[in-house]
Amino acid sequence: MLISGILLGGVYCCIAVGFSVITGVLKIFNFAHGAFVMLGAYTTYVCFSIFKIDPFLSLPISMAVLFVIGYLFQRFLINRVIRAPLYMTLILTFGLDMVLVNSALLAWTGNLRAVVPSYASKTLAVAGVSIPVVRLASFFVGLLLTLLLYLLMNKTKVGKAINATRMDLDAAKLVGVDVTNIYAMTFGIGTAMAGAAGTLLSMLASISPTMGSMYSSKAFAICVLGGFGHMAGALLGSLVMGLLEMVGVALIGPGYQEATAFAVLVLVLIFRPKGLLGKEYF
Repeated sequence: MLISGILLGGVYCCIAVGFSVITGVLKIFNFAHGAFVMLGAYTTYVCFSIFKIDPFLSLPISMAVLFVIGYLFQRFLINRVIRAPLYMTLILTFGLDMVLVNSALLAWTGNLRAVVPSYASKTLAVAGVSIPVVRLASFFVGLLLTLLLYLLMNKTKVGKAINATRMDLDAAKLVGVDVTNIYAMTFGIGTAMAGAAGTLLSMLASISPTMGSMYSSKAFAICVLGGFGHMAGALLGSLVMGLLEMVGVALIGPGYQEATAFAVLVLVLIFRPKGLLGKEYF
């Protein structure tokens, strides 16, 4: 159960770091984030069922598709209310989530679907424990994408512009940063990570148009748990969330899988409101 929790945390990390980047830079809570996870899962489903592309090979496709969708949504829709009070962006992203979910219902209906590659049942025996190959591969892919995002944010010109915009918007404008484009790029990067998470989740669980709402709440909870705007916090929060869910299954029962994690979240909010790592930086 502990191994399963850690492996699940690697997938959650893709969801959480995307949510954290958007929140840290744009200063908004994107409640449509789970819908982008769902679209990533369906992109992989289409690639697998129609074009026979291996789910892991479809990862760049789902990330590219979701980046473009996220970029366009932010540039031409969310950017119009970026300076509005916080509740306006909450309403907008919540409405966007409803539009995406209902569009997916029209396109794919509400039937549960799954992506089952030929190696789905293969396991790897380690110290007497059978580890599903798909879960293990998804864990390492999730960590690799998180590392690549960290390098992008800290070692590239675009990443430095994003960090400058996050730290001081007016100063970034004075040195020539195109803030409008950077905001759209940031949102696109966050949704690309959500799309990657959707690809990985499509091999681990059934997918449906309504699956996203659960992951939006988990992304928010993980960021609160680890600390908003903090990539290391998102990673730590993801691993803790995955472990807590599996512990809840083992000790209490499957029906309390998510309740256990959110109960610990409440305790964190009471005793350490800034999260486990607290300091806000990328």
